[in-house]
Amino acid sequence: MSVTIRPALPADVRGINQLVEPMTHTGVLLGKDLVSYYEAVQEFLVAVDDDGAVVGCGALHVMWEDLAEVRTLAVSDGQRGTGLGHRMLTSLLDRAVQLGLSRVFCLTFEVDFFVRHGFEVMDDVVDPEVYNQLLRSPDEGIAEFLDLARVKPNTLGNTRMIKLLEPRA
Repeated sequence: MSVTIRPALPADVRGINQLVEPMTHTGVLLGKDLVSYYEAVQEFLVAVDDDGAVVGCGALHVMWEDLAEVRTLAVSDGQRGTGLGHRMLTSLLDRAVQLGLSRVFCLTFEVDFFVRHGFEVMDDVVDPEVYNQLLRSPDEGIAEFLDLARVKPNTLGNTRMIKLLEPRA
């Protein structure tokens, strides 16, 4: 059975939710309301099988002029170990390069997976001017990126990682 990666459509949102929802119970991913997925559908890529079922997903959320976050990267149990997670992440990183971004952040329990893809544990976040601008965002992902105390229950145990991207030739 082949799997195709493509930009998500509003019709894929329920499939994304069905894929992600069980992972929210174990704390691996944060739960979201359907409306949040619909609002962010343009950020998502999905992997669909021959029957059109969503078997993988991931989002690239732009946070600043040179920075984005990989969010909600997930593959179905039946696709684990097939390289689909690698393909999804590579596709999201390609999108970041196409957008002219130079850094991609993630918040993850899957440290080894992201290390294999060139991510490193973060030290410094951003310079003070950008930090002050990002503080104005109501987005929980940005609060996680900044490691704000109000999101500590969501980030406890997660590792903040970053990858520097090579510019397009």
